[in-house]
Amino acid sequence: MLKVELIAYTPEPEKVVAAAAKLCYSSSGASDIMDGLTEEKTANFLDMLSGMGHDSPTEHASFTFAVEGVSRSLLAQLTRHRIASYSVKSQRYVSESMFEYVCPPEIESVPEAKEIFVKSMEKDCEDYNRLTDILFEKHFKTMTESGMDEKAAEKAAKKKAIEDARYVLPNACETKLIMTMDVRSLKNFFAHRSCERAQWEIRALSDEMLRLVKGVAPNLFKKSGPSCVSGPCPEGKMSCGKAAEKRKKYLGE
Repeated sequence: MLKVELIAYTPEPEKVVAAAAKLCYSSSGASDIMDGLTEEKTANFLDMLSGMGHDSPTEHASFTFAVEGVSRSLLAQLTRHRIASYSVKSQRYVSESMFEYVCPPEIESVPEAKEIFVKSMEKDCEDYNRLTDILFEKHFKTMTESGMDEKAAEKAAKKKAIEDARYVLPNACETKLIMTMDVRSLKNFFAHRSCERAQWEIRALSDEMLRLVKGVAPNLFKKSGPSCVSGPCPEGKMSCGKAAEKRKKYLGE
């Protein structure tokens, strides 16, 4: 099950962004750049930036999330957002002998489909473990025969075995990660991944991340969501046609 936690973020993120904006449009120096930035003035600066499309000051604030209960399939989509930092559970160093997996709701809702899916996951797990055992035996034998200490050989052989056995693991295999994005990248992420055309799993992740950042920086993210909440839908013929519904959901209109 998807779990997202906001584990760190720039202190006073809205004030930091407002200070950066203030520096662009005033003669304030470094020592007094934060002076006079009340909540009201900070909100006004942020509204001004949003209205002008001046996004570079928002790069000074970042947010870090801990995510688990997501699939490797989602990970492949997530890392296409390149202006971000990711640390992901390694399948080279961490055994997946009893791996968890993510079952798509459409499969979950059909008993026959779910049965096929679960059997496939069980077979993948069985194959992974068997491959790990076979490769471990091969590498351990080679290493000990070459004179390596048995304890060291056992550790090295296990690592070498699982890094190749992982090739049999499915896209559904669950993973965990830590990721950090600045505000500008997050807004871009929400615009693409909270969109109805995004896949269900990454859309759920995007919406939960948006909920969390709005809790600590509501003015920075008050117009965030799919692209259609703050402008025309960019999807053309592929549009879901639900712009009004989305604006109500994300903006409360």
